[in-house]
Amino acid sequence: MSGHWQSRPEGGGRFALWLIRSIALLCGRRCARAFLYPITAYFYLRRAPERRASHQYLSRVLGRPATRREVFRHLHCFAAITMDRVYLLAYGDRAFEIETQGLDLLDAQIANGRGVLLLGSHHGSFEALRAIGARRPDVPLRVVLDKQKTPAMTELLEALAPEVGASVIDASQDGTSITLALAEACQRGAMVALLADRGRDHETLRHAPFLGRPAPFPVGPWLLAHALQVPVMLCFGLYLGGKRYRLVFEPVAERVVIPRNQRGPALDALIAHYAARLDHYAHLAPYNWFNFYDFWQQDLRAPAEPEPAVVGQRVSA
Repeated sequence: MSGHWQSRPEGGGRFALWLIRSIALLCGRRCARAFLYPITAYFYLRRAPERRASHQYLSRVLGRPATRREVFRHLHCFAAITMDRVYLLAYGDRAFEIETQGLDLLDAQIANGRGVLLLGSHHGSFEALRAIGARRPDVPLRVVLDKQKTPAMTELLEALAPEVGASVIDASQDGTSITLALAEACQRGAMVALLADRGRDHETLRHAPFLGRPAPFPVGPWLLAHALQVPVMLCFGLYLGGKRYRLVFEPVAERVVIPRNQRGPALDALIAHYAARLDHYAHLAPYNWFNFYDFWQQDLRAPAEPEPAVVGQRVSA
């Protein structure tokens, strides 16, 4: 869930994940990481769209034209996190050093028993979040994932961590089913996690400043937050290199309220806050960004839908 080779997920993306998974399971982590350089070199040479997208993004976040070496480093970072995804799913976090920031704030919300909505992004490792789930087995962790759009990730979950796969809420369902599943999970005091930075073709998007230019973000996660009326927190799983990760949790609101007569401004304020924090962490860990396409060129869709669309809106994953 950290990201994928966006242009052809059924081609290069599935092959990349299969290759990295196979090497990771056949070798120990130290040995397997040696293969990341030839794997990265192969995709650097063969995957021009992702290479161009990496250069565009890095040039924005670094404030100057990115070098080939920096693009290679970006792709290598993605490969490293993808390999760690295999180990995290198969063996848990015991092989990693995971520090936390804001965990006390998350624990306080969990203690209220109302459930918590965690909004992440394709920046860093969303799988590292499972370390919190493992440390709090009394609190269910439900992740929203579009199984139709991410078949490679679905296969990986079912093969390496079937119990995790069983807890996934499929975002390819209709909006009402997704909302009901999320509401039921929150009623049980669960942590519910989804990604909020990438819009799908069918989704309503609104623009917010990100890395110096307006970028499109989906409204679906915020409409869900409004419908669920549970605490909302941002979460980031930053890869610090080697076997080190940092999990960051930041509060957004005790509950999200989107007034009917102020829907547009309310959504804009929420998305602008999210984009600003994503901008902050992109500068803090620039090689952790894994949207390998032109993130800024999605078309702005229609404005936010009326109130009934709260349960009819699909969610990005």
